[in-house]
Amino acid sequence: VQLQASGGGLVQVGGSLRLSCAASGSIFSINDMGWYRQAPGKQRELVATITRGGSTNYADSVKGRFTVSRHNAENTVYLQMNSLKPEDTAVYYCNAQVLVAWYSTNSDYWGQGTLVTVSS
Repeated sequence: VQLQASGGGLVQVGGSLRLSCAASGSIFSINDMGWYRQAPGKQRELVATITRGGSTNYADSVKGRFTVSRHNAENTVYLQMNSLKPEDTAVYYCNAQVLVAWYSTNSDYWGQGTLVTVSS
Protein backbone atom coordinates (compact mmCIF):
# COMPACT_ATOMS: atom_id res chain seq x y z
CA VAL A 1 0.00 0.00 0.00
CA GLN A 2 1.28 3.46 -0.91
CA LEU A 3 -0.01 6.91 -0.08
CA GLN A 4 0.91 9.72 -2.46
CA ALA A 5 0.41 13.25 -1.19
CA SER A 6 0.43 16.39 -3.30
CA GLY A 7 -0.59 20.03 -3.25
CA GLY A 8 1.89 21.64 -0.91
CA GLY A 9 3.74 24.82 -1.74
CA LEU A 10 4.44 28.42 -0.83
CA VAL A 11 1.51 30.69 -0.03
CA GLN A 12 1.10 34.10 1.56
CA VAL A 13 -0.65 34.72 4.84
CA GLY A 14 -4.40 34.51 4.38
CA GLY A 15 -4.10 32.36 1.29
CA SER A 16 -5.43 28.88 0.55
CA LEU A 17 -4.06 25.50 -0.46
CA ARG A 18 -5.64 22.13 -1.11
CA LEU A 19 -3.77 18.95 -0.28
CA SER A 20 -4.63 15.59 -1.81
CA CYS A 21 -3.56 12.09 -0.87
CA ALA A 22 -4.35 8.97 -2.88
CA ALA A 23 -3.91 5.45 -1.55
CA SER A 24 -3.07 2.62 -3.91
CA GLY A 25 -2.06 -1.01 -3.78
CA SER A 26 -3.62 -4.03 -2.15
CA ILE A 27 -6.56 -2.37 -0.38
CA PHE A 28 -9.70 -4.09 0.80
CA SER A 29 -11.06 -1.13 2.71
CA ILE A 30 -9.90 2.06 4.38
CA ASN A 31 -11.26 3.17 7.72
CA ASP A 32 -10.02 6.48 9.14
CA MET A 33 -7.98 8.81 6.95
CA GLY A 34 -6.38 12.03 7.98
CA TRP A 35 -3.66 14.62 8.01
CA TYR A 36 -0.87 15.29 10.46
CA ARG A 37 1.86 17.91 10.37
CA GLN A 38 5.33 18.43 11.73
CA ALA A 39 6.91 21.84 12.04
CA PRO A 40 10.70 22.27 12.39
CA GLY A 41 11.82 21.30 15.87
CA LYS A 42 8.37 20.09 16.90
CA GLN A 43 6.61 16.77 17.20
CA ARG A 44 4.15 15.52 14.63
CA GLU A 45 0.61 16.60 15.51
CA LEU A 46 -2.89 15.75 14.37
CA VAL A 47 -4.51 18.22 11.98
CA ALA A 48 -7.74 16.49 10.96
CA THR A 49 -9.21 13.04 10.56
CA ILE A 50 -12.28 11.66 8.82
CA THR A 51 -14.00 8.32 9.20
CA ARG A 52 -15.28 6.24 6.33
CA GLY A 53 -18.74 7.50 7.16
CA GLY A 54 -17.65 11.12 7.03
CA SER A 55 -17.34 12.06 10.70
CA THR A 56 -14.54 14.58 11.19
CA ASN A 57 -12.20 15.65 13.95
CA TYR A 58 -9.99 18.75 13.92
CA ALA A 59 -7.20 20.21 15.98
CA ASP A 60 -8.39 23.35 17.77
CA SER A 61 -5.79 25.41 15.94
CA VAL A 62 -7.34 24.71 12.52
CA LYS A 63 -11.07 24.59 13.31
CA GLY A 64 -13.03 26.91 11.08
CA ARG A 65 -10.15 27.26 8.61
CA PHE A 66 -9.40 23.74 7.40
CA THR A 67 -11.80 21.17 5.95
CA VAL A 68 -11.03 17.48 5.54
CA SER A 69 -12.96 15.38 3.04
CA ARG A 70 -12.58 12.05 1.25
CA HIS A 71 -13.68 10.13 -1.80
CA ASN A 72 -14.09 6.53 -0.68
CA ALA A 73 -14.35 5.01 -4.16
CA GLU A 74 -11.03 6.63 -5.11
CA ASN A 75 -9.30 6.01 -1.76
CA THR A 76 -8.45 9.69 -1.59
CA VAL A 77 -8.43 12.22 1.22
CA TYR A 78 -8.27 15.99 0.86
CA LEU A 79 -7.43 18.92 3.10
CA GLN A 80 -8.72 22.34 2.13
CA MET A 81 -6.72 24.96 4.01
CA ASN A 82 -8.00 28.54 4.12
CA SER A 83 -6.88 31.65 5.98
CA LEU A 84 -3.40 30.22 6.33
CA LYS A 85 -1.10 31.55 9.03
CA PRO A 86 2.70 31.41 9.40
CA GLU A 87 2.26 28.87 12.21
CA ASP A 88 0.68 26.48 9.70
CA THR A 89 4.09 26.09 8.07
CA ALA A 90 5.03 22.41 8.32
CA VAL A 91 5.43 19.17 6.46
CA TYR A 92 1.97 17.66 6.12
CA TYR A 93 1.59 13.88 6.17
CA CYS A 94 -1.48 11.91 5.17
CA ASN A 95 -2.45 8.79 7.06
CA ALA A 96 -4.77 5.90 6.36
CA GLN A 97 -5.92 2.94 8.42
CA VAL A 98 -6.04 0.19 5.82
CA LEU A 99 -7.51 -3.29 5.72
CA VAL A 100 -5.63 -5.30 3.11
CA ALA A 101 -8.09 -8.21 3.35
CA TRP A 102 -11.48 -8.86 4.93
CA TYR A 103 -9.86 -10.93 7.68
CA SER A 104 -7.03 -8.49 8.46
CA THR A 105 -6.76 -5.81 11.11
CA ASN A 106 -6.13 -2.10 10.58
CA SER A 107 -2.61 -1.13 9.59
CA ASP A 108 -1.33 2.45 9.60
CA TYR A 109 0.14 3.81 6.38
CA TRP A 110 1.76 7.20 5.85
CA GLY A 111 2.37 9.39 2.84
CA GLN A 112 5.78 10.87 2.09
CA GLY A 113 4.91 14.35 3.31
CA THR A 114 4.32 17.58 1.45
CA LEU A 115 5.75 20.92 2.55
CA VAL A 116 3.46 23.87 3.20
CA THR A 117 5.16 27.21 3.72
CA VAL A 118 3.13 30.28 4.71
CA SER A 119 5.05 33.50 4.25
CA SER A 120 4.32 36.82 5.87
